[in-house]
Amino acid sequence: MSRNLSKYALIFLFLALSGIIFLLRNIHTLENWNCQAISAFYQLQSRVHSSFRVPTLHHNHTFCAHLGQKPSPDDELEERYLLDSIAWPSPPPHSAPTTLRQTSDPVHSLFTILPTKEGREWHVGDELEALVQMHDFQGRPKSYGGDFLLARLHSPELGAAMVGRVVDHKNGFYSALFPLLWVGSVQVEIMLVHSSEAVAVLRRLREERPDRVFFKSMFRLGLLSETTVCNMCLPPDQQPLCNYTDLYTGEPWYCYKPKMLSCDTRINHAKGGYLKNLITNKEALLFKSGVNLKVQIHSSGPDKINVLPQEDKVEEESSPIKPEHVQLAPSGYYYMDSWRPLGGFTMRQFNESSAVAQCLKNKVINMYGDSTARQWFEYLVGFVPELKEFNLHNPKNIGPLMAVDSTHNILLKYRCHGPPIRFSTVMSSELRYISNELDGLSGGPNMVVALSIWSHFSTFPIEIYIRRLRHIRRALVRLIDRAPGTLIVIRSANLQALDQEVSLYNSDWYSLQLDQVLRAMFKGLNVLVVDAWQMTLAHPLPHALHPPPPIIKHMIDMLLSYVCPERKKSQK
Repeated sequence: MSRNLSKYALIFLFLALSGIIFLLRNIHTLENWNCQAISAFYQLQSRVHSSFRVPTLHHNHTFCAHLGQKPSPDDELEERYLLDSIAWPSPPPHSAPTTLRQTSDPVHSLFTILPTKEGREWHVGDELEALVQMHDFQGRPKSYGGDFLLARLHSPELGAAMVGRVVDHKNGFYSALFPLLWVGSVQVEIMLVHSSEAVAVLRRLREERPDRVFFKSMFRLGLLSETTVCNMCLPPDQQPLCNYTDLYTGEPWYCYKPKMLSCDTRINHAKGGYLKNLITNKEALLFKSGVNLKVQIHSSGPDKINVLPQEDKVEEESSPIKPEHVQLAPSGYYYMDSWRPLGGFTMRQFNESSAVAQCLKNKVINMYGDSTARQWFEYLVGFVPELKEFNLHNPKNIGPLMAVDSTHNILLKYRCHGPPIRFSTVMSSELRYISNELDGLSGGPNMVVALSIWSHFSTFPIEIYIRRLRHIRRALVRLIDRAPGTLIVIRSANLQALDQEVSLYNSDWYSLQLDQVLRAMFKGLNVLVVDAWQMTLAHPLPHALHPPPPIIKHMIDMLLSYVCPERKKSQK
């Protein structure tokens, strides 16, 4: 018995020693197991991120434009009216140019100031017409319209300028019309922004490539994260989609579903980038700075005239014409470096911060929109020392932002609009649609609502912008109904600096079309407009997406004049 125990003890001892030797020889391998597991996890995550790619979007205008809630018959009727109202002449199909030499050339094109009908001198109250004839690079007259022209009348020594109305006669001729509003020497300027051939390319891109600016979102759960492409219209046949359509407005938004994570793990939204190689080398020649992109057209004769006082009111020779005498009226004009709106409204000058604070006393100002709305917020905070910005720990260029003047009881807030928004990174929890935000306002005579929403819609079919504005308009109607004293101000689009790349995504032609739709959709509603388009076009400073401070001051003065209008003197 004792011999058997001794035998088993030796066997046990041998096995124990063998196990210890095995562990010692393989301990390095065991230590690497955990590292290998973690490494495998990160390799998996790397493969997930490397799979991030921009999908190929089917060139289907209808598919993208008519996502979301089905419009009512009245909505469809309005949409057709709006689309017809901004219809742009196209080059005839049979006359499509084969080379750059057959397209519009600002150098060979000319304009002429037509004489008055009676052949007399020019007077305040007359209408000036400049006739433009477009030629191609071979010097041959164009026989069709569709060029995008801008017209301006100015007197630098008077600090005076205004925008002209351009009429396309669709035969290569254009008329630029100006009401003459002040006395003195005035000069006509005509600019070719895009040739008709370039506009045709821009229109095709808007209809067929709404994906040329793409977006992305990150999904995260613990240590695992994935990034996928997002947009308002994604082809559903490429991979499964996450549907983030807004429950209240029906505004559609989609992201491709992550491979490893669920749709409810999305944490942010960001601009993904801009697609390249959208046009051919021949089409690229249509967007050459200094050649056919924002180039001045010269006059065949004098480009200046001298304007005399009104014949029946000679005593007012130092003053511009009264608004009620204007037959063709722009929204306003500059005189003595000050914006003067037409239509009987007077813009006040708010040159002192104390005047701004007094005007906004006991007010809540809610600003919604893109970075051009945020520019207003930044101007007011910078101009009024008592307005102290709260640190909400949000990125300065994204928001939401808030500033308070406790002395004058002023609350100023800014929030960006919902997608599409081309900001760097916005947390998913901060993505809000303007119409939903408006429904959350109590309104009242001490509340101001300022909106600016246009720039981020330039790459999408117009129908998408119409749908977004329709939701905002309905929310504004509800707000006005429950709180009639609420002041609502809308900022229009503005011009910007253009090169070839910017033109394909944010051309002034896109902005003009959006601006015309915005004005039409809010016409007749108790809404006031700050005409940023005419303020930037008439002003001598260069065009910029974010206009320089002198122009912003004119806009803010206009906004504040709406809030605190000039008191009319009582008449005896």
